Amino acid sequence: MVVNTCYRFVFNHEDAEDLAQDVFVEVFRSFEQFREEAKISTWIYRIAVTKSLDHLRRVKRKKRFGSLKRIIGVGDPSEDIAAPIRDNPAEECTESERAEILLDALNTLPENQKTAFLLSKQEGYSNQEIADIMKTSVSAVESLVHRAKKNLHSKLYAYYKEH
Repeated sequence: MVVNTCYRFVFNHEDAEDLAQDVFVEVFRSFEQFREEAKISTWIYRIAVTKSLDHLRRVKRKKRFGSLKRIIGVGDPSEDIAAPIRDNPAEECTESERAEILLDALNTLPENQKTAFLLSKQEGYSNQEIADIMKTSVSAVESLVHRAKKNLHSKLYAYYKEH
């Protein structure tokens, strides 16, 4: 469940597995600080969400730094690595394209909307559980999820209408 939670944020299985390991290392290191104000699963998922969001921030910083390196003429050696070959290229392309469109739309959402939406719609948490994870009120979670759905709908509608 922790790997799935991380995956919903980073959309990469290897990164999600690495983040899940980081989550459990953090749980082990800070277990004495757990105050039992919420369920332990809620506490663990709060750590998973935080680790996932921190990872996304680091990736954004690396992208900005990579752009700067390209501007000044320093190349990225990882760009020379060949992409893996798939069994069914057409199917892989379609699936990959849809995932990329959705990921792009999700990444344009404010961080709190994205978090609430993914925990609600992908992970199936109740609004109360999300409120505990995000340290906010249930009404705030309801509002965040509603705004996220509305924003995603308008972004995806505009994209598919154009294409």
